[in-house]
Amino acid sequence: MDNIKILIADDEERMRKIVRDFLVREGYMIVECSNGLEAVDTFQSDPSISLIIMDVMMPVMDGWTAVTEIRKSSKVPIIMLTAKSEEKDELKGFSLGVDEYVSKPFSPKILVARVQALLRRSGQESALGDVITVGCIRMDKAAHQVYVDDAPVELSFKEFELLNYFIENKGIALSREKILNNVWDYDYFGEARTIDTHVKKLRAKLGNKAGEMIKTIWGMGYKFEENDT
Repeated sequence: MDNIKILIADDEERMRKIVRDFLVREGYMIVECSNGLEAVDTFQSDPSISLIIMDVMMPVMDGWTAVTEIRKSSKVPIIMLTAKSEEKDELKGFSLGVDEYVSKPFSPKILVARVQALLRRSGQESALGDVITVGCIRMDKAAHQVYVDDAPVELSFKEFELLNYFIENKGIALSREKILNNVWDYDYFGEARTIDTHVKKLRAKLGNKAGEMIKTIWGMGYKFEENDT
């Protein structure tokens, strides 16, 4: 998904931040706009934008009008965000050329999944977009497979999720509690030290060269750093 750029148009800064943070974590480039007119102008001046997430109720120019203007010259995938959930509003959106319709409040993870699905359908993101390469490690998220120097490494589900979380947060110091909260989705009630056991197994399976990318921060947790060589 390298260089895939997404435009977020919403007059609520907090909403833009939530959506932006989740998309950036997945590797997308983000452009933000606070009203429909700005969104239209930005899109028309930047042909590299691959998808638009558009709020309906915005000042200066609302989302409906903005979509109408954009559809005059482009078939770029568009997801509409709205506080309304009435059928007539959804039908209006689809009649204007909206591809997906998401009602607030929504799960950011579900929105990201819809973004990925829509990009795949539009041919802009293939399964290869789910492949991440860091040093000698190659992670195929779609196939749920990891390779080290092109040799497959068999990981358990949680080991795969743990490695994925480390890679997503490359260079960031992560406490054991934070790792538990994010990899186990807050539903794990064991000791935070259990992370040490999982990391030990993960390092062993990755081998010396790849395993040493997972650095221990004594008294805190871990940090994933790509080797210089």
